[in-house]
Amino acid sequence: MNLNKLEEKLYKQIPLTKLMQLKLDSIEETVLNTSAPLDININDKGTGFAGSLLTTCTISAWSVVYLICEQLGFNPPIIAIVKNESTFNNPVTKDIKCQSFFPSKEQIQILKNKLDTKKSGSILIKSQIVENGKVCLDFEGIYVIKL
Repeated sequence: MNLNKLEEKLYKQIPLTKLMQLKLDSIEETVLNTSAPLDININDKGTGFAGSLLTTCTISAWSVVYLICEQLGFNPPIIAIVKNESTFNNPVTKDIKCQSFFPSKEQIQILKNKLDTKKSGSILIKSQIVENGKVCLDFEGIYVIKL
């Protein structure tokens, strides 16, 4: 699935992503780049709204899991986040730019083995909101996949 089709899927199935104007911009090697405009995801201080920042990371990481499952031939999977941890380091003062990292080939193989044998598995995905080379938000989420 290309990113435009996945973006449309998100807009239809998770309407908040359309309201946030979340964009799946590109995949560069092992990173999914996503973005959202600041002007509609802003708080009372004129910086990125924490809920929007967390949603961007959560959905971006979910998208990584979806793309992995598709690549492995498990489609359509049921994917849900079961745990996450985030650290806010700096305010976001420009459009939101998120990087979500694909796990290692070894981690993907372990997930594939679990999905093949148990029809369920979990995987940790890391994301960051970055502005001017500074990490504004560190995010880690554990996603469960059921076939």
